[in-house]
Amino acid sequence: MDAKKRAVLIVDLVVLVVYLIAANPALTGIGVHEWLGIAVFAVFVAHAAQHGDWVVETARTALTRPSLGRTGHFVLDALIVVAFMVCTVSGLLVSGAVLPAFGLYADGFFFWDPLHAASAKVLLALLVVHAVVHWRWIMGLFRKQRAGDEREER
Repeated sequence: MDAKKRAVLIVDLVVLVVYLIAANPALTGIGVHEWLGIAVFAVFVAHAAQHGDWVVETARTALTRPSLGRTGHFVLDALIVVAFMVCTVSGLLVSGAVLPAFGLYADGFFFWDPLHAASAKVLLALLVVHAVVHWRWIMGLFRKQRAGDEREER
């Protein structure tokens, strides 16, 4: 596996682990949940930047050479971005730790809190679909890594 694919895989795994921890405020407590949410946002930005070439290529070819697979992946990823942004913004607006740390407060808790809960559930469902859709690619990376390790041992 080349260095770029290894870096992508590492960032993807970090995104997954940090997200799974942050997505469970009962496990971490609200304050840690909120700060981990900020960390997830930062790692998500790195993940999106690593896949920027794919986004550009898919958007470019969506009209010139549309295919169900390419368009489906693009739509799924766009829905993930929207759900993630709604979850992040609504989470910040109901924050009991992050916003007060900066001396800020947002009104509208009874709007933002249910929106945050719903968008978090939608995001989790979309991420499960994303992992299933990309399962072959993920397993291919691990197979290539294992094959490379075996060659190095010889």
